[in-house]
Amino acid sequence: MSHFRTIVSPSISPFKVGIKDRFITIGSCFADVIGGYLKHHKIETSANPFGTLYSPAAIHKVLSYAIFNKSLPEQTFLQNQDIHLNYDFHSEFSALQKEVLKSRLKECILKTHQFLVNSNYLIITYGSSWVYERIETGELVANCHKMPAKLFAKSLLTQKKIIESFDPLYQDLKKLNPNMKIILTVSPVRHLKDTLELNSISKSILRTACHTLTETYSNVEYFPAYEIMMDDLRDYRFYKSDMIHPSEDAGEYIWQKFTDTFMDDSTKQFFEKWNGIQSALAHKPFHPSSAAHHQFLKSTLLKLEELKSTVNVDEEMNLIQAQLQNS
Repeated sequence: MSHFRTIVSPSISPFKVGIKDRFITIGSCFADVIGGYLKHHKIETSANPFGTLYSPAAIHKVLSYAIFNKSLPEQTFLQNQDIHLNYDFHSEFSALQKEVLKSRLKECILKTHQFLVNSNYLIITYGSSWVYERIETGELVANCHKMPAKLFAKSLLTQKKIIESFDPLYQDLKKLNPNMKIILTVSPVRHLKDTLELNSISKSILRTACHTLTETYSNVEYFPAYEIMMDDLRDYRFYKSDMIHPSEDAGEYIWQKFTDTFMDDSTKQFFEKWNGIQSALAHKPFHPSSAAHHQFLKSTLLKLEELKSTVNVDEEMNLIQAQLQNS
């Protein structure tokens, strides 16, 4: 045998991502991870602008807010002790004054709307099929914000309900931005609070829903981040110390698979150059004032000059120029 593990090799996607394409990622914490890699590699990206969201229902709802640049319903706001929050958003959106929170959410929705209009790709990462319904209103919430459990009824979304929720979202997105392509993923992060058995049920619903969506709608693809983590990287050395979240090595490996799947050849070539520049920028010299280090900085600056017509490298160039002036 040439190897002793199951290697997941996703098929090359018909989507061909170029360095000038724009991405928006939304969903569970994996949306932050993949969004972070895209931004790090100079692809213009809005990474999880609404904070961490797990259920398809919650993700579809906030995307609808952004598509139509909607004002938020008054009943979605709440106050827990002296903190103002919103049931449709992560707790990172909070404030001591309700109007401050409203203003912040309004600005976020508007910015996301504007980004959606001109984006090429939307990455949606579903995290869980479990949802919480407010007994008072019958509405599904994205976050219970530590309110009393008696206020909510917990249940599982079905594949049918996920698909029914996705359809109007897809149609509205296509009206807003006809060229938008959608990449679906399922988060590899396990939700132990639901027990491992019920987490498996939850993930299986998400996975079958994603399969049906890619079979039903054009310009919708699935990327197997979940399968790569569960089957290819099935060792706990690829997890953080909580044994739940993927480690940096796992994230890097999945990112490389993502690159192989979606990026065109010129973008891959750019990434190789950019990774070399990033290594140079991270270099910490023993003798910052030496002639050799000055030459190293000037050489790196020239490489950045060659790339500035392709991507914005002003921050990196300013950093090197400041080092040259101060050493």
